Amino acid sequence: MLDTDFIIIFYTFAIIIISHKNMLQIIDTIVSLDLLDEAFVCDLSVCKGICCVEGDAGAPVEESEIVLLEKTLPAIWDDLSPAAKAVIENQGIVYRDTEGEYVTSIVAGADCVFTYYDEKGYCRCAIEKAFREGKTDFLKPVSCHLYPVRVARYKGFRAVNYHRWRLCGAAVTLGKKQGVKVYQFLKEPLIRKFGEEWYKMLSTAAKEFVNK
Repeated sequence: MLDTDFIIIFYTFAIIIISHKNMLQIIDTIVSLDLLDEAFVCDLSVCKGICCVEGDAGAPVEESEIVLLEKTLPAIWDDLSPAAKAVIENQGIVYRDTEGEYVTSIVAGADCVFTYYDEKGYCRCAIEKAFREGKTDFLKPVSCHLYPVRVARYKGFRAVNYHRWRLCGAAVTLGKKQGVKVYQFLKEPLIRKFGEEWYKMLSTAAKEFVNK
């Protein structure tokens, strides 16, 4: 825990505030200090992509991403399971969850419709596969790219939190072994979501946090 109530860091034209309440403010975001303190590196050899299967609903989708998902369908259609294709044809690629937010459609309360299984039996993202193969310029929904970080929008700010999940225990173990924090592991998606300058500010706050 920090010694003072808060620390103010002047960064170019912005102010970073590190609070004793386990959060920091960067521009319009309130960021959990867990991103700076907790270790995390996905260990697919252990989890086998279970995060794309387990859960109460599909992955959060921004409204602007729906059209991108629709455009990507032809490139990934052959990789999808017959059950996933049936769900998409009957329900569509997204639906609204209990909170009224768009999420990816799922198969029988489990697999995201955009998944496939590789030769090892690992659950993988068909959209990302198509992206890596140069078939689409859309990587995948940013919420998937950001996991285990979740972003929630409130009036006047966005909350950026680390989501703890028992299924990701191996990722925590590997992160500790490699000395990689959540914000470091998620550098690419955090920049994708918030921009280079925001990430530089987060890194500056992380150094101050470590020094304290």
